[in-house]
Amino acid sequence: MIELENVAYTYGGGELFSDLSLTLAPGSFHFLTGPSGAGKTTLLKLCYGELVATSGDVRLFGEDVRNMDRDAVAFARRRIGVVHQDCQFLDHLPVAENVALPLTVAGRGGEVGSDLDDLLGWVGLSKQASQLPPELSGGERQRAALARAVIMSPEVIIADEPTGNIDWEMSQRLMALLVELNRMGNAVLVATHDLALIRAAKSQVQARVLRLRDRKLMAAGADL
Repeated sequence: MIELENVAYTYGGGELFSDLSLTLAPGSFHFLTGPSGAGKTTLLKLCYGELVATSGDVRLFGEDVRNMDRDAVAFARRRIGVVHQDCQFLDHLPVAENVALPLTVAGRGGEVGSDLDDLLGWVGLSKQASQLPPELSGGERQRAALARAVIMSPEVIIADEPTGNIDWEMSQRLMALLVELNRMGNAVLVATHDLALIRAAKSQVQARVLRLRDRKLMAAGADL
């Protein structure tokens, strides 16, 4: 569904990474780890068309990003749910409306109904549906961000450090939701520095662990 082949990205005159290849196939689960500054967030942005590679090929659902106009990229991104490291919400709208916002923006606001209630229940936020984002805890915000990412029924879920600001128990709960999505057929890519979380998740799902380091992407190996 998403393919990167021999990709390089240059930023600020320096090469962040090069000769990087990655395929997110249906039903696959990948963890991406590596030191701060290695380019994990940049790699994720290449995967959902936010950035364009300096060289190499990036294909979203079979189409080369360089041949896609803005509308085509936007349409492809509707098939990708993204959970950002610093999840932002419209603070004047209640949680339920924030979660439903992608449908509203896509002109599909009429589809919001019982499915939204089911989704909020799935992430454990039914009681918080009418609250404003500033009233949520860190864990609740991350779960709301995940709900918003999947409201459009995407085929790929990309999460950038989704457990970075929450405690271990909530991290486990969020990871369980991602594993459940993967079991439903979604491809999942999670960037994280939390090796303990990766080890715990690997007992629940067959996941490939990749390390971005020294400008290269490689399998993390058994030393994880």
